[in-house]
Amino acid sequence: MLDSQRRSHVGDIHHHLRTSGILKIRLQFPDDDSQYLERIILNLCAHHGHGPPTRHSASRGWLWDVRPSSAGLETRVPLARSETMQEFQWHTDCSYESAPPKYFALQVLQPDRYGGGTLSLMTIAKLAHHLPPAVQKALFEPKFKIKIPPEFSKQPDQQHIMGSILGLDKMDNSLVVRFREDLIEPMNPRAAAAYEELKDALNELAKSPQSMLHLTGTDLPEQSIVMLDNHKWLHGRDAIKDPARHLRRVRWNAMPFPSVGQGDTAGS
Repeated sequence: MLDSQRRSHVGDIHHHLRTSGILKIRLQFPDDDSQYLERIILNLCAHHGHGPPTRHSASRGWLWDVRPSSAGLETRVPLARSETMQEFQWHTDCSYESAPPKYFALQVLQPDRYGGGTLSLMTIAKLAHHLPPAVQKALFEPKFKIKIPPEFSKQPDQQHIMGSILGLDKMDNSLVVRFREDLIEPMNPRAAAAYEELKDALNELAKSPQSMLHLTGTDLPEQSIVMLDNHKWLHGRDAIKDPARHLRRVRWNAMPFPSVGQGDTAGS
């Protein structure tokens, strides 16, 4: 637990997130209250310029327990997709927000004991190679309506945002993405055609094991943590088989999605 206060340890985490956008940590002590993770994020904010943790909705705080729930059946309250046992295909977190979090972390409190819930990851850098410049240009344009799921609503009168699917990281001019297929509606034929090419590229890459990382319950045992750059990695999971599977999630460093201004191009 002392590592969470050690400046060099926190600095190493910041470095990995900034350079590769992915980091896996195995805790050597019990921490069911996620105190280590909480302290790491607060120190990233204090010493490395990260923005603070974000709340998940109007009624929930910034530490979110991700586990199958029957509450929706009993109360008719809409469940987040992550609270079901269903497969969750490629997406980025909070794609429906004008300022999605740059980073998120998942701490494993109880892995799936029956082989389900494998976390799959794909970097946007892999995807970019399969998107022609004309397609990228169309995806840079804010011609997509992105629906806000009711369970994540923070303003009752706002049901969607308008925005782009691709953007550029201003620090290194690399591509960033926001994506969740069931929430996105292209608003003109050019946007629709580019969006279909994006989905086709994702489907093709998903057929190639070399294009993805798959983290099973063995790779992410109890008290392990995975941190991701939510702007540069897509993630998904297969169906949950263990109703006792329990993760804890936190998101932080929300920032306006980096849209592309006139004259900006990827790799320029």
